[in-house]
Amino acid sequence: MDVTNPGPAPQTQVETSLVRAHGIAAILMLFASLVFGITVSIELVWPNALDGSPWHSWGRLRYDHTQGIMLGWLANAFFAFLYHAVPVLTGRRVTSVKLGQWLFGLWNFVVVIPGWILVLAGFSQPLEWAEFPLVIDVFVVLALVLAAIQFLPPFFARGLVDLYVSSWYIIGGLIFTLLAYPMGNFVPELVPGARGAAFSGLWIHDAVGLFVTPLALAIIYYVIPAATRRPIYSHFLSMLGFWLLFFLYPLNGTHHYVFSVIPMNAQKGAIAASALLGVDVMIVVANLLLSLRGSGWFPRDIPLRFVGTSAVFYLIVSIQGSVQAQMSVNQAVHFSDWVIGHSHLAMLGFATFAAAGGITHVWQRIPSARYNHRALEWAYWLLFAGVIIMVSDLTHAGLTEARLWQSGAPWLDSVNAVRIYWLIRTLTAIPISAGFTLLLVGLTTGRRGAGLDAIRESVGLEAIEQIAPRLVGSGS
Repeated sequence: MDVTNPGPAPQTQVETSLVRAHGIAAILMLFASLVFGITVSIELVWPNALDGSPWHSWGRLRYDHTQGIMLGWLANAFFAFLYHAVPVLTGRRVTSVKLGQWLFGLWNFVVVIPGWILVLAGFSQPLEWAEFPLVIDVFVVLALVLAAIQFLPPFFARGLVDLYVSSWYIIGGLIFTLLAYPMGNFVPELVPGARGAAFSGLWIHDAVGLFVTPLALAIIYYVIPAATRRPIYSHFLSMLGFWLLFFLYPLNGTHHYVFSVIPMNAQKGAIAASALLGVDVMIVVANLLLSLRGSGWFPRDIPLRFVGTSAVFYLIVSIQGSVQAQMSVNQAVHFSDWVIGHSHLAMLGFATFAAAGGITHVWQRIPSARYNHRALEWAYWLLFAGVIIMVSDLTHAGLTEARLWQSGAPWLDSVNAVRIYWLIRTLTAIPISAGFTLLLVGLTTGRRGAGLDAIRESVGLEAIEQIAPRLVGSGS
């Protein structure tokens, strides 16, 4: 069973300073990434809105937006969660506080911030989800090695018998990302033509499927039993979903190159894997939603509400991905705003809601942390509304573009037809920005210890021996 103690881990186990550092860094870098994203959205509607400097060009800002969301916001949020979850799951400290400080500095001040500056200055790779230049990639790999050294030994020291499902996802995410990142960022530079594009296509999905998805699911599988005080519905379904994810996801990337010169057998294999992955996600989400039974559509516990919504977004975006990988659908919507809506539902919906749930969950359990329930409540609803409006708007825009392209109309007709949708997408920045602002407010204002009081009033702080006996025995 994947059940964790709902109360705070002992302060001797959890390095709360590193939880705080990565949590605040995550949200601050999220705001920077948001500025990049809003700016490129405005430039679609008003191309001459800025002064025309290359530093403000659409392509460079868009690169910084995508890399900032993945490496600035999500990675920091995942690290914050891991500093709490790993000691609770293993009953052991992470490897080293000093190593954690080096990892924090390397990730934020050698990778993300210099990466942003170099991209704005014109140094980048023309590779999806791999836009930072090679010199930055070297330090990303170094940081991933340090992350593996920091978080994996506690699991191995405890032994790999009877691991919780969250533990499996943490181990899998850290190891597979360390293997996949060099493949997607270095190999395309060394292998020319279609072969290099094939490796790049694999990374497009491995970045989401082997880094973002496992760590987001680790959060969801951790928070649900901790917040509901009930075990996950089915351990068998949990492990079936885990192994299918890591078996199928690496095969998916080629579906980005349907109708290309890449061998058709590889394309068909990717399409089949995409369809099977949709089935896997149905299994995973069914298991998660059954684990949430009795909690209501919108649970009172804010972290639980975030991760529950994340699971629903995960189901929708995965079914959408399986469908759009099919040749007939891909032929219509490829290159359209449908795909942009799909990617935002994945990263802004599924992954971001999981990350927000993870941060708020661990924040509640820091006795000295400030916690503002009302601000976080508003943050959830504003983000929920913003994501729904943006994704619906972009999906409709994509279908409009696809219809016009298939009719043979001039390309500019499709541009003129979707300008109103681009304007609406830009306006969704208002609730989304407000939501993220209130997320920061919720974690930096309010009474100290209010998060623990919220837990005490809802699920209680004591461990439950009948569903988590080992955790009770370890005192964590």
